[in-house]
Amino acid sequence: MADKKDYYETLQVSKQATDSELKSAYRKLAKKYHPDENPGDDVARERFKEVGEAYAILSDADKRAAYDQFGHAAFDPASGGGGGGFYGNMNFDVNDIFNSFFGGSDIFGNSRRRSGPRRGADLQMRMTITLEEAVFGATREIQLPTHETCKPCGGSGAKAGTHPETCKECSGTGQVRRMQQTMLGSMTTVSTCSACRGEGKIIKEPCPSCRGNGKVRVEKTLSVTVPKGIDTGQSIRLPSKGEPGEKGGPDGDLLIVMQIQPHKVFARQGNNLYLDVPITFVQAALGDEIAVPLLDGTEERYQIKAGTQPGSLVSLKNKGVPSVRNNRNVGDLVVTLNVSVPTKLTDKQKEYLQAFNNEMGDEYINAKKSWLDKIKGMMGK
Repeated sequence: MADKKDYYETLQVSKQATDSELKSAYRKLAKKYHPDENPGDDVARERFKEVGEAYAILSDADKRAAYDQFGHAAFDPASGGGGGGFYGNMNFDVNDIFNSFFGGSDIFGNSRRRSGPRRGADLQMRMTITLEEAVFGATREIQLPTHETCKPCGGSGAKAGTHPETCKECSGTGQVRRMQQTMLGSMTTVSTCSACRGEGKIIKEPCPSCRGNGKVRVEKTLSVTVPKGIDTGQSIRLPSKGEPGEKGGPDGDLLIVMQIQPHKVFARQGNNLYLDVPITFVQAALGDEIAVPLLDGTEERYQIKAGTQPGSLVSLKNKGVPSVRNNRNVGDLVVTLNVSVPTKLTDKQKEYLQAFNNEMGDEYINAKKSWLDKIKGMMGK
């Protein structure tokens, strides 16, 4: 007993560790040294046993109190003092420790393999659509490489006319229990049966169509309805279009994640659409009725007010994107009015513009000077 490692050191915790800290430490170390994660590693297997033994003692209030008072002697049946070997005949199963806080799952949080029906895995794929399809909805066909239940064997994996046989190694449980004697008594470890790989069944004559897998690789053509208003990152779920279930279990689902292509003219933010519309200086100054293009290819007439400033925003109500949850709620089309400045002028045009500038008088010119003086004042110049 003198060479036996301190239980607190084994779990790498202090002697004041709380129950929660003990549990967390055990979980971490048990995962690290679990035999399934370290096949053939005798050192890891031994550490796994030590960790289980330490947690079995320290997680029990009475046993921990005895250990804190008498050390390992409390559990040594050959010891004549201290605990007098009071716990020398105790029997515990490491798997029971797992179940106490993994809820019937294995040490890694995975449900234990069952020989009964199992649901198929969900699949996920990405679909790229246009902005028009996202706004107005669409119907698309996709090619989905997946598996389906093998028809000749009905998913059993066994050749037609034969059946999988119960594994003799594990008696159909898919797990092998091994009991070992330790200084704490009998300790049972549980591992996946290597003969049947946890299935509980052995196929002696595999189905030639699926080679014993119970599934075959296929490419399915699916019709997908894209709802109005869907956005990038949102998804469509197609029930029972994922991987097939096992042993009569239900099929998984297919999750299609949307990606919307950038549009050459329109931009989207939430349920609003955004559009830049160029107008002339004359239209901005005098006002005018302009045609605003819409995403569906039609136009909306809009009256520009006289004196409209460059960069002014106007909203066309209910010309944006419908809500994917309620298509009656539609966003707006937000239009930025950009004044287009000509870059090439004839001498005659320059003359007209200069005359216009002169005609505006002192009020127009002084307004610019006043703005410039204000900026200089703010900058301390």
